[in-house]
Amino acid sequence: MFTRAGLAALTMFAFTTLAKADGEIDKLMTAGDKARLADFDKVRAEAIAEAKKGGAPTDVKTLDAILAGKALSFSGKFDLTGNWQCRTIKLGGRPALTIYGWFKCRVTDDGSGWRLEKLTGSQRTSGAFYTDSDTKLTYLGAGHYSDEKPRRYRADPDRDEVAYAVRAGEKRVRLEFPSPKYESKFDIIELKR
Repeated sequence: MFTRAGLAALTMFAFTTLAKADGEIDKLMTAGDKARLADFDKVRAEAIAEAKKGGAPTDVKTLDAILAGKALSFSGKFDLTGNWQCRTIKLGGRPALTIYGWFKCRVTDDGSGWRLEKLTGSQRTSGAFYTDSDTKLTYLGAGHYSDEKPRRYRADPDRDEVAYAVRAGEKRVRLEFPSPKYESKFDIIELKR
């Protein structure tokens, strides 16, 4: 017998696996976001190197802790739904490394998969997750400001956001945004319970 959380996770896994298999995410994703993900590893390495070279020593130590942890599976008993603390880390550019304070995020399951919404802070995001592999999800979302209503992916190309999500621990998930359109070369949103 499945628990509610187990059934939700199984449903999410089955749906997003089908979404990947039938190419739904390829149909949804813009050409620009596909290009950003294609350069993911290169941009990530460059931004981390720049942040470590130019960031304050205490911030670099915090960044190392954020990046630590082996990627864990999203399947099984793990359930992403619920309330999270979240913070944004900006790497590369000027300044080389910025770590913001903690805000509130929530992940829900609307029946077709997990959805993220950053609830507090001046810069927010909302969007959906799609399975890339057992240990990596793709996030398609849109940014908005606190005085605006959340936007949908593809509603405004200047606000579209794409990231890979990695489960970095039992109570930690990291979203990594390559080549964001504003302020930095690489963004991370760290979620923790």
